[in-house]
Amino acid sequence: MASKRGNITMTDDEVTAYLADQKVLNVATIGPSGHPHVVAMWYEVVDGKIVFWTFGKSQKIINLRRDAKMTALIESGETYNELRGVELVGTGRIIEDFDQILAIGKAVGVKYNGADILSDAALPFLEAQAHKRLGVIFDVERVISWDHRKLGGGY
Repeated sequence: MASKRGNITMTDDEVTAYLADQKVLNVATIGPSGHPHVVAMWYEVVDGKIVFWTFGKSQKIINLRRDAKMTALIESGETYNELRGVELVGTGRIIEDFDQILAIGKAVGVKYNGADILSDAALPFLEAQAHKRLGVIFDVERVISWDHRKLGGGY
């Protein structure tokens, strides 16, 4: 039986739209035992790069300092013919500059909480959080995607 892989691969534009529409990025880094450490993260796409912020002492930061390799998965669909997803393979670049961390926090905040997160009342909270956090920019080397809706119900 011939592979249908080519039939379900998303185009670059479809991947971009999918990433913009989804909410949870499952991030895998390499834990101290060599096993994957997988966590769900809120994220945003800024200048074509996936970014997120996390506490500076988090396990994923410890892992990335040891080995920058990172894989992420975003998926959706309730039935087989609805399955869509994107796997991203690359490295995580840790951002320690406060202004860049705050910019990432603002971008993520707006995606999940709306523009009010940038109000005079809310901004001090973001700034306080930025002092405890580091940013991560995902430098993607490979994208694997699938959209089973393209099969039209056939397998």
